[in-house]
Amino acid sequence: MSRTLLRGARVVTMAPNRPDAERIDILVDDDRIADLGEHLDSPDADTVDLSGRVVIPGLVNAHLHTWQAGLRCVGADWTLPEYLTHVHGTVARHYNPEDMRIGTLAGALNQIDCGTTTLGDWCHNTRTPEHTDAAVDGLLRSGIRAVFLHGTAYVTPDSPHPLPEVDRLLDGPVRTHDLLTLGMAIRGPQYSTPEVAVADFRAADERGVVVSVHQSGGEPAAGWDAVREAGLLGPHTNITHGAGMTDEWIKTLVGAGVTFTATPENELGQGHAVPVTGRLLRLGAAPSLGTDVDTVVPGDILTAARIALAHQRGLDHEHHRQSTGMVSRTPSITGKQALSWATVEGARALGLADRVGRIEPGMQADLVAIDARALNLWPAHDPIAAALHAGVGNIEAVMIAGQWRKRDHHLVDVDLDDVKDRLRGSGERLLRHLDTSARI
Repeated sequence: MSRTLLRGARVVTMAPNRPDAERIDILVDDDRIADLGEHLDSPDADTVDLSGRVVIPGLVNAHLHTWQAGLRCVGADWTLPEYLTHVHGTVARHYNPEDMRIGTLAGALNQIDCGTTTLGDWCHNTRTPEHTDAAVDGLLRSGIRAVFLHGTAYVTPDSPHPLPEVDRLLDGPVRTHDLLTLGMAIRGPQYSTPEVAVADFRAADERGVVVSVHQSGGEPAAGWDAVREAGLLGPHTNITHGAGMTDEWIKTLVGAGVTFTATPENELGQGHAVPVTGRLLRLGAAPSLGTDVDTVVPGDILTAARIALAHQRGLDHEHHRQSTGMVSRTPSITGKQALSWATVEGARALGLADRVGRIEPGMQADLVAIDARALNLWPAHDPIAAALHAGVGNIEAVMIAGQWRKRDHHLVDVDLDDVKDRLRGSGERLLRHLDTSARI
């Protein structure tokens, strides 16, 4: 058992009934936060001076197809139809298990580098059990906390989710690794027959796991009515994007406790539709955030938070201008709200709100130290703004379950040169199957 005492930082706990930021010490006991307070004393602890830093809860990227890391930047100018054609219609079927392993490992390490401690890995290229196991192994090797959302390659609407694979995972790595949780990434009501959608939702409910679906591509299909009538919508239901949802449907889903994950940079750039952020906020709800695909956009969740915040503020200002002739005098959304989307709401979307997303005694010790002494943040008058404005170069240290995964601006216990070489080799091999006219 190890104890670590973090001193000197300005701490943004994101916990209710606490100040937005405070100068307090954090005592970590093994994998949990043991205490918070001024001038804590623990003679047996490893004391770390974090003066000049801002400490926040570990960030949560609630939606990423991590296996695509080897295809980075190739689709920066792709629309959504182009992405689906090139990646899922062509390249994905050429992945072997080692491509899955190195893509997932590299993608997860990049998330840690960017301050993400919890990842919703929506893995939908599990063509064989070997592909699945390789992706899981990549997550475990990275040291990240992850919800492995088991998906399937694109299949016909009447194909049910392969439950033997779900049960195999539940009885295997999920049972033996504390940082890994299982969820089901099903095709869902928009892309399955009503009968299959209900069966898949019921299977997730029976197993007590989060069920996540894509909702994009038009108004809700008939499968949504079937799932609602079966009483299967609830807090363990997660909808990514939500594009095309009517206001009535969003109100129904929010009322049932369903969570939403917006991927704002990807949604705005590729043509999914306008992010659902504002429609959720008007109902007293809020989105979690994801970055979706490294193929198209960077994997930095703080960038996603800033884009979501700026985009919705812009819509709100324009609405106010149309109504009154001038922009709003006060902001419609605060920076703290945006930071909560990447922490508290992400934890809730992945079914981990009792473990991560806040800095409180008893919670997992998933922490990020931001170097606010750097020129791009100095002087950091507002710690919350400093956290939101941070780039990967400001992420000085990352702790997951009490273990340092990044220190002094460098990932620890990983041979990055080897990872990068393997990732490049995988990506170059896979891209040979892509028409050169589609490359960037």
